[in-house]
Amino acid sequence: MDRRNILKAFSISGFVALGSGSVMRQLFSNSAENSSVVDAANLETLEPASIGKLPDKLAELVEEQTAATDYHEVSAPQRLENQVADLQAEIEAAKSDPHVKDYMQKIRYFEGVFEDDYFVDAAEFKLISQTLARMNKVQRTIGHGNFNLISFDQMIKYGRNFSQVGEFSKVEMEYLEQLFFSDAKRYGFYGEKVMNGLTDRVASKDLLKVPKTGNYLFKGKSIQLYETLRRDVGEDIVLTSGVRSTVKQMYLYLSKVVQAEGNMSKASRSLAPPGYSYHAIGDFDVGKVGFGYQNFTSDFAETDVYKKLQDLGYISIRYTNDNKFGVRYEPWHIQVV
Repeated sequence: MDRRNILKAFSISGFVALGSGSVMRQLFSNSAENSSVVDAANLETLEPASIGKLPDKLAELVEEQTAATDYHEVSAPQRLENQVADLQAEIEAAKSDPHVKDYMQKIRYFEGVFEDDYFVDAAEFKLISQTLARMNKVQRTIGHGNFNLISFDQMIKYGRNFSQVGEFSKVEMEYLEQLFFSDAKRYGFYGEKVMNGLTDRVASKDLLKVPKTGNYLFKGKSIQLYETLRRDVGEDIVLTSGVRSTVKQMYLYLSKVVQAEGNMSKASRSLAPPGYSYHAIGDFDVGKVGFGYQNFTSDFAETDVYKKLQDLGYISIRYTNDNKFGVRYEPWHIQVV
């Protein structure tokens, strides 16, 4: 198992949330011959283990694996031992700093629910749902591509002028304003705010539409970098998300909140709150042609496109697997500096 699989196991199973032995199962499940060596009994002994005892247990499993392997097949146990050593180092870091343990567990197990997650109450959830439904009507009216770029004021006008949308109520507008100006740290998001004004517009003169994608990129660094990637990686790479206005980010974020049943912390682990998205100032997402929704999962890190990106050496990923923003690992999110 290579390093990418280790990271994938982390992103699925959490950091030091190893009570279920899930990371170890990830390590051993891909190899049929290992299943007879590391049995369920070995894995279950991890369940009650404390963080302090876990490194010893991992070392014990490695020792058992090595002893049970044919003498001439020394490479596989050695690789496994190196992988577990990496795990131990990260566990030790978590033991020495409880904040690191808590923080890394959340971004690696981003779909989980934690005791200090921020939930909206029933009344707010209802308001979010009805506001989101009206925003969706705007998007259907003007088209997805145009919706990526519209400003807050433009959205309000569409509601006022199109009967199929309906005018945004004062309560809905006030809620969206409150959402934009809220401190996202209360939800567990620690990125910087890159958009200061709710009504800020993305100037069309600064943008270029990327053919066959329905997305736009900023002229200059963003479009130049994407064109360079198309040249160096090949036609298998595609732009999956470019410029997003504050309105589009609001729509995506509120959709995540609804999906998360009102858990705004969980939503923030998957998506930057409105005003905090680097898509508003230059970043963009890429994927593999024909890979569909999987381009927005850890599976993208297993594709030949991602491996080529890494091999280039000049690409930076905004949300790495150990980022300090509070967001899950996003191997598809290209940082533009």
